[in-house]
Amino acid sequence: MAACLLLVLSAACWGQNADSGSGGKAAPGETSAASKVPSSRAPSDGTYIIGPDDLLAINVWKEPEISRSIPVRSDGRISLPLIGEVQAAGETPRQLQEEISKKLQSYISEPDVAVIVQEVRSHRFNVLGQVNHPGAYLLTNTTTILDAIAMAGGFKDFAKQKSIYLLRQNADGTQTRLPFNYKDVVKGKKIEQNVRLQPRDTVVVP
Repeated sequence: MAACLLLVLSAACWGQNADSGSGGKAAPGETSAASKVPSSRAPSDGTYIIGPDDLLAINVWKEPEISRSIPVRSDGRISLPLIGEVQAAGETPRQLQEEISKKLQSYISEPDVAVIVQEVRSHRFNVLGQVNHPGAYLLTNTTTILDAIAMAGGFKDFAKQKSIYLLRQNADGTQTRLPFNYKDVVKGKKIEQNVRLQPRDTVVVP
């Protein structure tokens, strides 16, 4: 009998621990952010600067009509119900949520706003042409053309390593073409060609 009682008590304790280990329950109408944020989300240290094409999650407590996932337009702005146009590019998530809260105060008493960068799309660069893994890659503050080539898996057999170039988007919509001679750079020559990449740069390997 004592053994049976001990078994029942153990099962009850296990059930309580399982419930407490599952974390706090989401508030009504709230979705767990962790389940939606992909691995390419912005750093959580508050220093990330929002850019065009970034996907934002705007959550306004108890206001499902306003809450939504929305991409930042090419002009750097987003549009929300009630408040209309809001400048997002160039702001941190905290700065943007403060701006949205300020605008909503004319319509909602004490609005509680959260802004999360669900997917980083602006801070990326492209590698195209004769590399093993062409595509888009996440940009860091120190990524150079050499880094980009390495991230893309190196050259294919017939890559023209002396004729590589970088295409850079200018603010006026034009492009700048910067030459990159891999053979020279790896020998320590023309190292000024190994520039740090900027968002939306494209490295082309003919």
